[in-house]
Amino acid sequence: MKLAKRLIIIMLLAAALYFIVFISAVHIFGTVDTAQEADAIVVLGAGLLRDGRPGWSLARRSRHAADLWRAGIAPTIICTGGKAESFPRSEADACRELLQSSQVPAKAILLEEQSRSTEENAIYSRRIIDRLGIEDIVLVSDSYHMLRANWLFQLQGIRSYRSPVPARRIGSPLAYPSALIREFLAFNWQLVKETFQIPVTHLNGV
Repeated sequence: MKLAKRLIIIMLLAAALYFIVFISAVHIFGTVDTAQEADAIVVLGAGLLRDGRPGWSLARRSRHAADLWRAGIAPTIICTGGKAESFPRSEADACRELLQSSQVPAKAILLEEQSRSTEENAIYSRRIIDRLGIEDIVLVSDSYHMLRANWLFQLQGIRSYRSPVPARRIGSPLAYPSALIREFLAFNWQLVKETFQIPVTHLNGV
């Protein structure tokens, strides 16, 4: 019985250490901006409000991408994110609206409207990238999301630089810690999927 208790304690301590190391790595990775001139900027989608308006996350990602475009980082912005059930439009369309309100012309914006996850963002973006002969991109998302997003785009063979939205712009004091916890769960679920080759859902034309 004592041995079993010791094993349980060791396992709990190991899990706690792994969680702390992972959260620290996500935070540190999200503080590093490697943006440089590229062929396109890719904005990762985020949830909409029920009436179709962009949520805070998509708004700050889109505005960050618009800032990069105005700085001459890339001539094209690819907005990603499909239309969830019961929502009036896609995340990509809401991103386009925000970009145009930030003076990015329609001709500079491309839409990827099929994806429903970060993994699918990468897969469907790869199709656009291949079709247009794009060689490299700047990836835009929230800082806490950047480690997983960068990994998934690398798995697709996409050469990417990254430009995370700084954590200080995320909002309420509890928003960032809760986002890190969700990212811990999402990243490790992705590890399970990759390890056991669990197929991607919702893919079209594969």
